[in-house]
Amino acid sequence: MASYRATIEWALAEAPEDFLKGRYMRGHTVRFAEHVVPATASAHVVGNKWAVPGAVDPEEMFVAALSNCHMLTFLHRARLAGFVVVRYRDEAVGVMEKTPEGRMAVTRVTLHPEITYDGRRPSPDEAEHLHHEAHEECFIANSVKTEVVVEERDPAI
Repeated sequence: MASYRATIEWALAEAPEDFLKGRYMRGHTVRFAEHVVPATASAHVVGNKWAVPGAVDPEEMFVAALSNCHMLTFLHRARLAGFVVVRYRDEAVGVMEKTPEGRMAVTRVTLHPEITYDGRRPSPDEAEHLHHEAHEECFIANSVKTEVVVEERDPAI
């Protein structure tokens, strides 16, 4: 068993009475060991006034975690199948909407990997199988209810 840690830190910069009225900045930091990531609430959730431009929000981190895990697992599966991947780029898109229970959730993440190979490239069926295996073995995908869809794109050469 492995354990993973992240430290989230936020401090009130406004007056306490502003906090009670919901008028406070959502900027904070996410620390992974020695790496610090500036973070914020999504402007879609709290508005531009309270979000920090350029900082990453939890929904973006969630989409990135799914994409990252899929990529790493795909690289492993491709290697085992004898394919040499020389470049992998994904523009993942997450959709947040109300669930049937009336709660907001990231309900779907679509991955759009563009993969470049050295030598033999997998057939469409082989590529679909590799993505299926990667999804089945991805620790993050196995940990969430969100639908994850893969729509591979040809890389621009």
